[in-house]
Amino acid sequence: MKNFQLQLITAGSTAAQHIAGATDALAGGCRWIQLRMKDMPDSALAEAAEAIAPLCRQFGATFIIDDNVAAVEAFNADGVHLGKNDMPVDEARKILGHGKIIGATANTIDDIRHAARLGADYIGLGPFRFTTTKKNLSPVLGLDGYRSILAQCRREGITAPVVAIGGITASDITGIMDAGADGVAVSGAILNAADRIAATSEIINQLNHTSWIN
Repeated sequence: MKNFQLQLITAGSTAAQHIAGATDALAGGCRWIQLRMKDMPDSALAEAAEAIAPLCRQFGATFIIDDNVAAVEAFNADGVHLGKNDMPVDEARKILGHGKIIGATANTIDDIRHAARLGADYIGLGPFRFTTTKKNLSPVLGLDGYRSILAQCRREGITAPVVAIGGITASDITGIMDAGADGVAVSGAILNAADRIAATSEIINQLNHTSWIN
């Protein structure tokens, strides 16, 4: 698995907005796009996926679809990200096989243990702070929460990469990575920026500065 250190989670009310956000993030250097289109019609998902999949191939980026195992195969995505209330990781693995990436969402060390036991390739741990991007938000972790949970992961020998998510900005990167995260997933930090390409580059610079990114 590569490119996971900076993940863009797309957002918007139309397929065109999701496509535009992914396009700008790729131009800024992001090499992992997660298409997240909760509560949108299948036609919009198809429109966005059909545009973003070839863009990701053009840039050598990883293309993940949120919460839709069937769409992964339909649009030749690289994998799926599953929330805590979505299809279980092991069930998705039976469908997709070991050639596809399966990510899982976590809020606690127990969530991480469970996801790792079921074979998740990476784990999105959050939220870092309050965010309006996601409904039914789990308890906010903050830096102290990340330090505690990630230290426990190391003690238990859990090796699946853990990616921080939830309201993260460029100024948060150093603290989050120092706490032991393997990467970050962002949405508003890029999509709400006046210059999305520059915002993406700035986050990558922050990641490079920590010396964690490959």
